[in-house]
Amino acid sequence: MNKAMPTHAASAAEAAQGSNAAPHETSSVTTHVPASASATARTSRPVARAATVDGLGLPVTLSEVTPQQAGTQTLLRGLAILEAAAAGVRDLRSFGAALGTTRSTTHRLVSSLVQARYLRQVQGGYLLGPKLIELGTIALEQMPLTAVARPHLESLAEQTLDTIHLGVRDGDDVLYIDKIPGTRGLEMRSRIGHRMPLASTGIGKAMMLDLAPDAWQSLFEASRRALAGVSFKPDNRPDAPIFLQRMTNYAAGGYTFDLEENEASIRCVAAPVRDASGAIVAALSVASTIPYMPLERMDELIPVVQREARAISEELGWRAPQPATRRIKR
Repeated sequence: MNKAMPTHAASAAEAAQGSNAAPHETSSVTTHVPASASATARTSRPVARAATVDGLGLPVTLSEVTPQQAGTQTLLRGLAILEAAAAGVRDLRSFGAALGTTRSTTHRLVSSLVQARYLRQVQGGYLLGPKLIELGTIALEQMPLTAVARPHLESLAEQTLDTIHLGVRDGDDVLYIDKIPGTRGLEMRSRIGHRMPLASTGIGKAMMLDLAPDAWQSLFEASRRALAGVSFKPDNRPDAPIFLQRMTNYAAGGYTFDLEENEASIRCVAAPVRDASGAIVAALSVASTIPYMPLERMDELIPVVQREARAISEELGWRAPQPATRRIKR
């Protein structure tokens, strides 16, 4: 079968590589085809097909495509294939449909990605390759949690005027790794590097949300032992049944409260931060004294705190699970 020269302006570089001739740089644009093509195909003809990638500002005609633009388009096509594979596309035909490319162009791009280990070929199609895992690991190492979270903590501080904390789990404790003091003239004993029992703080409980009730019970008991010598006046610490019931409600809602369980007159609203695997790796909280933290305001702060926690999670690679679609029986 004779193969005609590609006529898409966006395929200029690929077409030039597939033959021994390049487009003439004249006002009347012509292209040459390989010697094996038919006489009809060898006839020079003008090309004026539009570029296929939107938003690039690519030129309309083949003669206007520069090597830099053609290289950019090839790069974008390769990235589009990876995104399509991540979305569940598996076969060449579907990749081509997603990109608007011919089968030969699609096969060439996919083969190059397989060779470079960005894709891997399996029975039934293609999956994301091990190279992406390597790069993802390096990307996470180059993205410290505190640096990613800081703008969101500042945004939360500006919105609420309250004290903002960021913490990670360290055994049975929460370790505070960042703090922005509130602007209401209040001071709390928390500080960067300070540790408190997980189960006695809102930020700590937020990192317990994915645990089983047995783990909740164990961490509750550890908290009681750690704070056995601390005087609470008034003592608002819940007993085990109330604590477990609250944790059940918190887990269902994706947030936690501290209702003066760690420091007298201090309340807070907290939410978990997740990484690309979906695991809880940190939590953030908004804290203030009772006059500024009535229960009504705490309820209003839940979506505000969750929004910033989700934003940090998304920068760490987390994506909200998509609701399952029900199949309709025919």
